[in-house]
Amino acid sequence: MGDSTRFLLYYASTSAFVRKVMISAQVLGLADRIERLDSAAHPVKRDERIATFNPLAKVPALRTPGGISLYDSRVICEYLNTVAGGSLFPTEGDARWISLTRQALGDGLIDAALLARYEFTARPATAQWPPWAEAQLTKVRAALAEIDAQSPTLSDQPDDIGVIAIGCALGYLDFRFADLDWRRDHPRAAAWFERLSQHPALRATQPSP
Repeated sequence: MGDSTRFLLYYASTSAFVRKVMISAQVLGLADRIERLDSAAHPVKRDERIATFNPLAKVPALRTPGGISLYDSRVICEYLNTVAGGSLFPTEGDARWISLTRQALGDGLIDAALLARYEFTARPATAQWPPWAEAQLTKVRAALAEIDAQSPTLSDQPDDIGVIAIGCALGYLDFRFADLDWRRDHPRAAAWFERLSQHPALRATQPSP
């Protein structure tokens, strides 16, 4: 397979949004066509390599075989789904809006968790604002309560972009917020996530430092 068929992706194994792209690619049978490019995305220290694809210098950022640069996991996942003729994005009726809203729920949880983490890892101690971090964790807890309520209706397979996004969000909490112990108060979500996590696409994309 020549280079003209490959996708170039600025990649970080610790990013939940990159993981979302890679799970989608695995499910869609496109993972072997993705060439992973090294990156060091940071909220303060800009990585100009990523900026060649994405002026915001954030991952994931992908260049298509045709030379188009795409960024934001939502855009990239929908693009890959279209290329593969997949069904991760329902196209009609209530199923579409439920799926997209679940994607927003998962992505929003990740965003809030990232902001809480950055408050203590990217800011100097004299500039940290604990109430801000706690406000973000309040959003995380509210999202967890909603996921727990919806978990009986969630697929145990990564066959929908909403399920993938929520799975990546919970995996990010395990990776970066182990002390949050989110399973304690959300047993239904915990049981669902345990089943989902057995899928090869999730096993293959476990975050690593």
